[in-house]
Amino acid sequence: MKFAKYLTVVAMGGLLLSSCSKGKQPTSRDPGNYSSATGIEYGEDEKSFAVNDYADIQGGPGLIFIEGGRTVLGSMEEDVAMTRDNIERTVTVASFYMDETEVANIHWLEYLHYLKQDSLPEVYTAALPDTTVWSQQLSFNDPYVTYYLRYPGFRFFPVVGVSWLQANDYCVWRTAKVNENLAGQASGGGKRGLFGRRGGNESAESTKPSIESGYVLPNYRLPTEAEWEYAAQAMIGTQYSEDENQNNRRLYPWDGHQVRNPYGRKEMGKFLANFKRGRGDYAGIAGALNDGAMITDYIYSYPPNDFGLYNMAGNVNEWVQDVYRPLSYEDVEDLNPFRRDGYLDEAENYDSSVGFHSLINDEVRVYKGGSWKDVAYWLSPGTRRFMAQDSSTATIGFRCAMINAGSNR
Repeated sequence: MKFAKYLTVVAMGGLLLSSCSKGKQPTSRDPGNYSSATGIEYGEDEKSFAVNDYADIQGGPGLIFIEGGRTVLGSMEEDVAMTRDNIERTVTVASFYMDETEVANIHWLEYLHYLKQDSLPEVYTAALPDTTVWSQQLSFNDPYVTYYLRYPGFRFFPVVGVSWLQANDYCVWRTAKVNENLAGQASGGGKRGLFGRRGGNESAESTKPSIESGYVLPNYRLPTEAEWEYAAQAMIGTQYSEDENQNNRRLYPWDGHQVRNPYGRKEMGKFLANFKRGRGDYAGIAGALNDGAMITDYIYSYPPNDFGLYNMAGNVNEWVQDVYRPLSYEDVEDLNPFRRDGYLDEAENYDSSVGFHSLINDEVRVYKGGSWKDVAYWLSPGTRRFMAQDSSTATIGFRCAMINAGSNR
């Protein structure tokens, strides 16, 4: 009897040891066949806890990985508006993903196409950009009102006339559409799908991936102001060794204190962003245009920064998530700083509802980056402005971001 019990104990011990793959520590990708907490086999029967196959999803369509780290946020320029609303401070920003380019007209037209198919007419109507943002009483911009959004030649120009609220709605739709597409690939044809999910004869509802499955991308969203500024700085390009020393801060998303390219025989002297050089000068003179664009430009124009992101200065300003407050730099946390509302700095302090002595409330959002209509001052990542979240202009667009799920970086 004792010998039989001994064999049973040895067998169970061997079983548990085998679950650890001969001393190999379990990971998210390879958790083993047995729970390291209970010893119960994963997915042994329909009542057992099931652990699906999992492989890290490398972001979503259009996204670039931004490795996080420590940085100094804040304006390096003279505070010409005297707002004192972005004093330098050291923070840490976690790794995330960001769109390589600004969201373009063709992307918005795709959005409108599916809304028209799948949504109520009022939802489609609410998503239409305000094309009249081009209209000026004393300027002949009428062709842009009619053609900028829909004419094929402008397909890959940044969408404008979009409010913060509309941009946020687009992020929600894009999340659903991308995950719907990935779910279809992951469960089709009885074959192993894009992310290793085993297909079969399951119903549509049963094959809809859950968060636990690992086949669902996190939400597309607007970047936080800290994420946007960090990505625009692209300080990774100033670090030339494996230590933590960086040789300089960056006034713009590129090296140097000038807005022209100082390198190369062919590229030297060319502007590095689409902006307004001075009063009345949007592009230079015929035959030698300095930036080649009177208004917005192709979303892949100008060299990308060291993260591989295009037009983080100029072309269009970009909405970010944050509610505007002038003292955010001293109120928010130093890890992943973000202001979602008026916490610690209530809107009532600004007298925006009585007398309108201030424009600040919980419905104004930050935008950054400078545009085709802005002078070079606003190209610096540390500068910031704000506007009502339901307003739009011909100078503001946006790009999306996404968390780096399943990572502590």
